[in-house]
Amino acid sequence: MQADHIWHNGSILTMDPATPHAQALAVRGGRLLAVGADKDVLNLQGPHTKLHDLYGQFVMPGLVESHTHALWGACRTLYDIYVGFAASLDQLLEATRDRCKQNSPDQIVYGGPWRPVMREEMGANPRALLDAISTDHMIVLHDASQHILWCNSRALQMAGIGDDAKDVAGGVIERDPATGKPNGILAETAGAPIRTLVDRTEAQLADASREFVRYFNSLGFTAFKEPMAFEEELRAYHAADARNELTLHMAAHIVHSSPLGDSLVPMDDMDRLRRTYASTNIRTDFAKLFLDGVVPGFTASFIEPYLAEGGYDVGSHDPDATLLIKPATLNQMLIDLDARGYTVKMHAVGSNAIRKGLDAIAAARAANGPSGLRHEVAHCNYVSDADLGRFAELGAVAEQSPKMWFPNPGTPIQTALLGADRVQKNHRIADLVHAKAEMTYASDWPAAAPDANPWSGLSGMLTRTNANPAYPGVLAPAQAITLAQALPLFTTNGARSLRMEADTGTLIAGRWADFVVLQTDLTQMPAPEIAAVLPQQTIWKGQIVHAA
Repeated sequence: MQADHIWHNGSILTMDPATPHAQALAVRGGRLLAVGADKDVLNLQGPHTKLHDLYGQFVMPGLVESHTHALWGACRTLYDIYVGFAASLDQLLEATRDRCKQNSPDQIVYGGPWRPVMREEMGANPRALLDAISTDHMIVLHDASQHILWCNSRALQMAGIGDDAKDVAGGVIERDPATGKPNGILAETAGAPIRTLVDRTEAQLADASREFVRYFNSLGFTAFKEPMAFEEELRAYHAADARNELTLHMAAHIVHSSPLGDSLVPMDDMDRLRRTYASTNIRTDFAKLFLDGVVPGFTASFIEPYLAEGGYDVGSHDPDATLLIKPATLNQMLIDLDARGYTVKMHAVGSNAIRKGLDAIAAARAANGPSGLRHEVAHCNYVSDADLGRFAELGAVAEQSPKMWFPNPGTPIQTALLGADRVQKNHRIADLVHAKAEMTYASDWPAAAPDANPWSGLSGMLTRTNANPAYPGVLAPAQAITLAQALPLFTTNGARSLRMEADTGTLIAGRWADFVVLQTDLTQMPAPEIAAVLPQQTIWKGQIVHAA
């Protein structure tokens, strides 16, 4: 058979243990026809074959991003206030003031981020600061994690959160100590009514789809997972694929429980969404649950308490109090979702939430037998010693997300609330490698990550330092891993998490021609320099979808 395309004269890392290195790739019909030496692959040249001389450049499988809110991120780029993760409170307020001048009162003013270190500056009644900017516009500013919202009075009113609002299960409504009225800060499920105000048009979501595809392809991604899909997101992704604009493989984790929704999505409704929005490049046999929140809101569920000096009431510590789903209910959810064929991704930051997620996977294994589904613990920040080995035992995936394995804007607040010793066990990547856990790479962009750049993430795994000089130092250096240990998280393991290990993640004849071309051999680069990698080309299904 003659090839449509041949890339030759390269240094190719296949990620195939049987033949790890090659010089050339032949492609026909979007799939790899042959992978091997130049002299063998060039024999597949025909009169219509297009030759691509790599001039010694490095080639590896396309990257897989296992947890990114792609549409959110693109909307942030195109429509929202975004001042960066290092901006001051004054800079955020000024940007908000400017946006209110641009927007009509019927347009929500949305964006961020603000950081917990700003909380004292915001005062006892933070909504007053936003009211001073405008009471005509709805103003909603999210924190860096996007789990906590800061709202003005107009936004609270439009969401039906009045001065007499009652506490919300699974959420936090902060109150002015002088009046007892909501002060504008809402965490987890308490923010669900506010989030319904952030309404994107079909045209905006179409433009956002084009933007994230362009961005991801430019970074070397050929596949990704949307970790929290409601019908709005599913419809937008499906429309992009129908327009032949989705030049990425993707999986969408359909929401069953989320603090962004005010109730569980019934499993029969999930099945309808799964059937309706599956398409050529979109896999929908995936589900999402939230087990806890985030450290800055004291909503992440830990076995051990937060520090008293961080403002936490140690005496009342109950590990299960901050769980968003009670253990018995969670176990039954996993049993049912596993039986229906869903790969489940569970948001779990604290050690207790991670343990309960593993317990639920164990319950599903006991009830249903070995389904072959590799359920995922998302973020997986603080794994306890006793649970390290359970991932391998249960066939579960320890997703490493977000980019918090090196110093970053969130490190000081983590240290203040948890203590330096516990923070040194943040993202125990090396310990999980030694425990033979399967891991995947994820950024969680745009939540808690300023960008979706995988190369700075890869570099950080190897060095535990941040390539951005604004955040010096090293975080948990004992958890650094080697390049050989890290690359499967971005390739083969990522493909398995998509249920696509037979189609992508490795460069083997018969699989999709999904690969990225780099100027320099990644295996010969000093680890800090990997953060600056810029792909020269990204090829997806044999198409050049990005060229520098």
